[in-house]
This record gives sequence, structure tokens and C-alpha cells, in this order.
Amino acid sequence: MKRDRITIGVLAFVFVGIISSAFAAEPKWVVYEGFDGPGKGKEIVLISGDEEYRSEEALPQLGKILARHHGFKCTVVFSQDPKTGVINPDNSHNIPGLEALKTADLMVIATRFRNLVDDQMAHVDAYVRAGKPIIGMRTATHAFNIPGNRKYASYSFNRKGGFGKQILGDTWLNHHGHHGRQSTRGLIAKGQEKHPILKGIKDGDIWGPTDVYGVRPLAATCKPIVMGQVLKGMKFADEPLEGKKNNPMMPVSWTNSHKGDDGTVGRVFTTTMGAATDLVVEGSRRMMVNATYWAVGLEDKILAKSKVDIVGKFEPTQFGFGKYKRGIMPSAHLLK
Repeated sequence: MKRDRITIGVLAFVFVGIISSAFAAEPKWVVYEGFDGPGKGKEIVLISGDEEYRSEEALPQLGKILARHHGFKCTVVFSQDPKTGVINPDNSHNIPGLEALKTADLMVIATRFRNLVDDQMAHVDAYVRAGKPIIGMRTATHAFNIPGNRKYASYSFNRKGGFGKQILGDTWLNHHGHHGRQSTRGLIAKGQEKHPILKGIKDGDIWGPTDVYGVRPLAATCKPIVMGQVLKGMKFADEPLEGKKNNPMMPVSWTNSHKGDDGTVGRVFTTTMGAATDLVVEGSRRMMVNATYWAVGLEDKILAKSKVDIVGKFEPTQFGFGKYKRGIMPSAHLLK
């Protein structure tokens, strides 16, 4: 009996060791090494972390497109359970891998009300203070919700608009279109037809089932390039809504700039579109790819029609709270 107990104990110890090793071997983030393309040598960090719009699905697909078709090295990081490494958009405190921002040429952020620990937030702060390029998607206008007694509280959406207002150009206001019932068609803003971000895009190419966000008058440094036409329903070909919501229309994409501590000026692109389901449409993906080129100063490399084909399988989950896929590890998003 004593020998049996010893044997069982040894086996249990070995089993625990195997499980621990398996967790240790699991990557906490994913890296897509750049293939051939104009973006070769440029590094992008894509930060997911929202409870509603499935950025944990959108950003891996965007990263794959940018890496495979355009040559950018892309690192995608996730909100996750610190004990298991499972992706958990409801965990607002933990996004490992942000140290990749140290060498990044572009930060793409799609977080919502995150309250990251100081050690992680420090990487975001250092990047912003360096005046480097930024792309904000959907809920990035209210990317952080950090208590007033914390070191990085100034990034909070309710502290003079925080990161959204001070860097992107606006913070959270409201749903302008009816959430979950009225989708968005992108129309080119007057005078912006030749903007590099809109190369290969015409009125109506950009669409998403997410609704138009309300936007205050943007700062003078911001330039709207796409306006959001509120549609009557949730289909691509639905008719526009009649009445005040489309007269005038709200901007859904705009450019801005921000200045680092040393005076370096970084380009900023913001879109209040960007849910995973929005990326099903070719025009929406093209806008994001072109915006990446523009943000890092490669606008002269944007083709007449950028390659934006889906990479691998992409069947995005419908947006909504509590609808994220359970038990998904970052490794599920590796490029195969």
C-alpha cells in the first residue's frame, strides 16, 4: 500500500508538471512575421481588449492580412486570464505582451474601458510619449477607465476625455444609430476623394453592422475622411434612414496627429467602425490596410487597389456582451 501511494504521488507530480509545461509553452500573444511587401522591416502591435465588438477576432485577421499581403511584422496581444492564458475580453486588468511597443512603428488599439496594471500601462504611455503613429478602432475612443488615484489615470475616458479626446480626437458620447438595428455605410467626406487612405475605395464600399457613434465637433487638427450613413437595417444593401440622423452625418473615420514629449509628431487615424463583423466587407478591410500604410508614412506605396483577401478561416462572432468564444488560447490565432 505504501509503495502504491508513492507511485500515485509520483504520477500526480509528473502529470502536474506536464500540464504546467503545456501552459508555459502556450504563447501569451501571437506574432506574424512579415512576408514580402512594402511593410517589410516595419513592426505593428495590435492591442485587443473589449467585451463587445470581438477585437480578439478582428485584430488577428487584420494582422494576418498586413503580414502576409504587405510584409509588416505584426504582434497581436489580448486581454486574458493571467492563470490559464485563455483569452478573456472581460478581464480589463491584464494584456501581456505590451513590451513589444518598445520597438513598434505603429500601435493599433481596439480596447474598451481597460484598467491595466501600471507595469503594462507603462508601455502604452512610453509609446504615446514618443509621438509614434496610432490607429484607434471603434471603442478606442474610450480605451481606458483608470481610477483617479492611479498613475495613468489621465488616460481614462472620464478625465478630460482621456486618451480618446487628447490623442484620437474624441471620446465616447453615444450611439447615434440604433445599436443592433441600424448598420453603417461609409461615404467619402467632401474634398477627401483623393486621400491616400481612400485609394481604391468609393462611396458605399465601406460598411459594417455596427452603428454610427455620436461624435462631438472634432478638434481643429482632425480631418473627417469618411462619413457614416445610418441605414434602416442590418444588411449591406439597406436603404438610408430618413431624417435628422443623416442630416448632417457623423464622421466615422478621421485623421489627426499627436506630439510626443520631444516634439516628434505622429500620425493618427481613428475609425468608430472596426468590429470583427465589419471586416467581412472588402472596402472596410481596405480602409484599415491603407490607413496602416499612411500612418507609417508609406502612402506612396499604396496600390490602386490594395490586396485585402481574408487569410485563413474568418467567421467572426456577432458583436454583443458575453458572446465571446470561451476557452480560446492565443495559439488558436497562429498563422498556419
